[in-house]
Amino acid sequence: MAKKPSFFDRLTGANFENDFDSFEEEAQSKRAPAPVAAAQHIASEEPGIAQLTVDVYQNNDEIVIRALVAGVRPEDLDIAITRDMVTISGKRVDQKEVSEDGYVYQELYWGSFARTIVLPAEIDVDMAEAAEKHGLLSIKLPKINKDRQTKLKVRGN
Repeated sequence: MAKKPSFFDRLTGANFENDFDSFEEEAQSKRAPAPVAAAQHIASEEPGIAQLTVDVYQNNDEIVIRALVAGVRPEDLDIAITRDMVTISGKRVDQKEVSEDGYVYQELYWGSFARTIVLPAEIDVDMAEAAEKHGLLSIKLPKINKDRQTKLKVRGN
């Protein structure tokens, strides 16, 4: 097992004989996966496509989904909605201004992404709204009121 470099070695950028990345991968493989909160219902995605990060919250009337989609044009987003599920997909295209060897850091994600969210309640698909402002996508999904009653009049012939 490779020895982890000291904080000082990492801070100064000292060269290492050991492969620090392999130490991190080995440590991560030994850790148990983080438990998923019971309220979080997320469906699995296709391999090779990045998973979009989202916030999902609800109140008595609606479910709201928010996601950072900076760098994606609204027309490049695809939102598919059913009564109990929402899928958000799109593609962030890199404007190649620099060759690969010119980067000092390259951490931004470029390419396709998707996320499917299983909703905690049924929604009215026809009343759903989506808006993007300053790179933040907000989707408002009105809940169906199952307790609502109406009087039905009987017609005579």
